[in-house]
Amino acid sequence: MASSTMELLKNELPVEQQSLVLSGDVKTGLVLVDIVNGFCTVGAGILAPRQPDEQISGMVDESVKLARIFCENKWPIFAFLDSHHPDIPEHPFPPHCIVGTNDAKLVPALQWLENEPNATLRCKDCIDGFLGSIEKDGSNVFVDWVRNNQIEKGYARMYVCWILCAQQCLQKNHGLLAPLADVIVYSNGCATFDLPIHVAKTIKNAIARPQELMHHIGLYIAKSRGAKVVSEVSVGALREP
Repeated sequence: MASSTMELLKNELPVEQQSLVLSGDVKTGLVLVDIVNGFCTVGAGILAPRQPDEQISGMVDESVKLARIFCENKWPIFAFLDSHHPDIPEHPFPPHCIVGTNDAKLVPALQWLENEPNATLRCKDCIDGFLGSIEKDGSNVFVDWVRNNQIEKGYARMYVCWILCAQQCLQKNHGLLAPLADVIVYSNGCATFDLPIHVAKTIKNAIARPQELMHHIGLYIAKSRGAKVVSEVSVGALREP
């Protein structure tokens, strides 16, 4: 993507960013989205990077760092795992993250979350995590997680984060995620896969997704729906339990 195009995009669609200090004073939850092999591990799947990707590897590193802080403080974590049945396509994406395959598992650096009592893992069969959390009886695992933990701030460090963030903001604004007051996106802890136009043309019905451009557009969409975007995260003084 030509630098002049990116400069124009950032000038016309600016994304103002803040800083965030984590503390125990406000109930905060960490949401991880689709940090699975099929999106993040080199060569793991058709939507995984074909070679080392700085944006994705940086996102994974930051997610591991924050996940450990949340676990050390026994703060709640919710991890979405993209997981599809082979006979149910998700257009316009090619088959990916098939149930039971290694592609649908957390990346190796985060697999320890499977044994953490404060972490909730949810396999979802669609891009919308809210819809993917609906149970057969009509209850919603994600809504219950927010309410049971009385989460006031949803701190999002995610892969392809902005789609879910935009939807969470709309759900929050309609009172579906009470008592959630803020959806926060850490820009340096987000990433999306890179599907250039010349590659997309070789995949039937695929839609191009140039990484750098879509990353900025994604943050802009999330912010335009009411999310707070932060570029720095630190941990403040914590009260003794």
